Parts: sequence; C-alpha cells; structure tokens
Amino acid sequence: MKKRHLFTMAVAVSSLVVTTVVSVPSANAAEGTLKDILSRGKLIVGTGSGNPPFHFLDTSGKLVGMDIDIAKAIAKGLFNDESKVEFVQQASDSRIPNIVSGKVDITCQFMTVTATRAQQVAFTNPYYREGVGLLLKKGGKYKNYAALLKAGSAAKISILQNVTADAYVKAALPKAKVLQYAETALIYTAVDAGRADAAAADQSAIAWLVANNPTKYVDSGYGWLPQTYSCALKQGDQVWLNFVNQVLNESMSGVDFDAYAASFKKWFGVTLPPPKIGFPR
Repeated sequence: MKKRHLFTMAVAVSSLVVTTVVSVPSANAAEGTLKDILSRGKLIVGTGSGNPPFHFLDTSGKLVGMDIDIAKAIAKGLFNDESKVEFVQQASDSRIPNIVSGKVDITCQFMTVTATRAQQVAFTNPYYREGVGLLLKKGGKYKNYAALLKAGSAAKISILQNVTADAYVKAALPKAKVLQYAETALIYTAVDAGRADAAAADQSAIAWLVANNPTKYVDSGYGWLPQTYSCALKQGDQVWLNFVNQVLNESMSGVDFDAYAASFKKWFGVTLPPPKIGFPR
C-alpha cells in the first residue's frame, strides 16, 4: 500500500510539472509584442527615407515606397486601418539596435537576410528578391546584356564606389572597365553623359528608373548576385513573428494580393501574375 501511495504521488507531481511547463509559453505569448501593439493602438516601424523605390519622401514630403506599403499592410492586419502606424526614420546601421532595444516593433527597410544578422534578430518571410542589374541608355551603343558581354573590355560600367564594386561588375562582365563613383546619382549621370555604357545598380532601383523614365532608360535584361529582403523583429516572440508572416503570406498569395500587386506595379513597373488556385505553393 505504501509503494502504491508513493507511485500515486509521483504521478500527481509529474502532472503538475507538465501543466506548469505547458502553461508558461502561453502566458508569455499573451504578454508579447502583439498584445502590446494592440493595446497601444498603433504599430511602430523602423525604416529609411532616401532610397526609392523602397522608402523615400515624395514631392509633398510624404514617406512612400514598397517598405512603407509593407508596413501599412501589417498595420491593416492589426487594426483594419493602415494609417495606424508610426514610422521611425533611421539610418541603416540603426536597424538592428532599434529592434533589440525595443525602440521599434519591427523594421521594414530593404534589409538583406544573412546568417550573421539572423543571430541577432528574427527575420520574417521574404517580400522581395533583390539583385544587381545594368541600366542602359535607351537608343545607346549597347542594347542589352549580351551586347555588353560581347563588347568585352570596350564596355564601361559605372558603379557606386565600394571595396567589392569591381568584383560585383566582373561577376557579370569579366572584361568590362569599371568606373567607380562616390555618389549613386553620379553613376546614372555617367550613363546620361556617355562616359559609361551602363550603370550597375540594384535591380529595384533600375526598375524604378525605367518605370519613371521609359523614353530614357532600359534594363539590360540580366541580373545577378541575388539577395533576400525581409522585415526584422526581436527574437523570442514567435506569436508576433507568426502574425507578421501570416500578413505577408496573404499579401503575396492570398486575400490581400491585389494590394501587394498594386504596390509592386507602382514601384517596380511589373505586373504580377495572380496566385494559382489549388495547391498553395
């Protein structure tokens, strides 16, 4: 009888331990970022203000761009009101510190996903795939990437000054002459003036320039060095991460696709095909 009594007590203690362990995550989740944001009544988003078409100030001084639209989609998912968002304009090197310190709920600022950064912040599902491309002057000497490649060392490519700039260009055009400039605007000016045959830049920037200057520029039709853009938030809050991922998933392939597609068209000049009905991949 004594042994049986001890066994019964052991089972009871084990059940208590299991109940306690299971209940802790639920309690923590209830006190997480999602609840804080809903209680506050607005979403706080870190972003930039000088990099079209992702985040920049329009002629009226309003913050616009693809990153801004992504943030508004999250706010709409939270409050059914995309205006309930406060933007914190920050430098690129403040993206991670402002997340870790809790100054912002999330950063949406064309942030490239890397394994090193993933040790410091939690990345959401990707919302854009970036790459390097080549901007050509419409009616210029070279019509496309194939022509630039065939030109060999005769092709002159402008690019923003960087320690990796030469390697970036040579990865696509091994024999081209590389012209490095200290400011982004100057790489396009070089193409305009004929000092460069093409400018190597982010494909998103090229899409933006072509969409807004269709009689002036063309895309070479080639891209390389892909990288993934995601929003980032503080580690350890799976409920908040799951919510944002749900919003992004439905924006890109579900009930909110029309709004995402409209943004994509506006900022990149690209019409996205609608999601296929049936198998959800």
